[in-house]
Amino acid sequence: MAVNIAAMIDHTLLKPDATRQQIETLCQEAKEHGFFSVCVNPTWVSTARGILNGSNVKVCTVIGFPLGATTSETKAFETRNAIENGADEVDMVINIGALKDQNDELVEKDIRAVVEAAKGSALTKVIIETSLLTREEKIRACKLSVKAGADFVKTSTGFSTGGATVDDINLMRETVGPNIGVKASGGVRNTEDTQKMIEAGATRIGASAGVAILKGLTVAGDY
Repeated sequence: MAVNIAAMIDHTLLKPDATRQQIETLCQEAKEHGFFSVCVNPTWVSTARGILNGSNVKVCTVIGFPLGATTSETKAFETRNAIENGADEVDMVINIGALKDQNDELVEKDIRAVVEAAKGSALTKVIIETSLLTREEKIRACKLSVKAGADFVKTSTGFSTGGATVDDINLMRETVGPNIGVKASGGVRNTEDTQKMIEAGATRIGASAGVAILKGLTVAGDY
């Protein structure tokens, strides 16, 4: 069965210097190519929503981004505010330090705060920032995400020391089972990489190189 790659892509622009014109271009590309969503910083959610009204393209944003080091209360507020502005999906960054301290209670509470703030209004993805974690920590982060009620686990912010790998997608899929989404994000820049991530169990791809991926090209750049 052929896979519709475009319908799995969150077309992403999270750079701090993104301009309105670039956001408008992102949204137009998403409509033209049939991407699942655009993923933008919270300040651009209402703009993207306005441009995409009447289309099937969702608006995704990021919470506690990119460090995950804000409080649970702040993340919950940010989530509610993003939804009020038109977000359909929220990608939140876990409290990475708490995970490394083995403070699983705090990590779960942090994720749950966002899940509950989004409940009934937006889908929740949990960015675990795989490049900073050991194998055991990745497994724990995934299990805590499932326990807290998240819809997806996601590899990376794209702003840390590395991006998605096939091994991490395999591990995440194995850990969460078949009923939770897995998003590969960070450094996915061509069709071959995308297909490998999907084969490993990814159900969503976060990429700024969405157009190039569809055209069979490779885009150079940071994670």
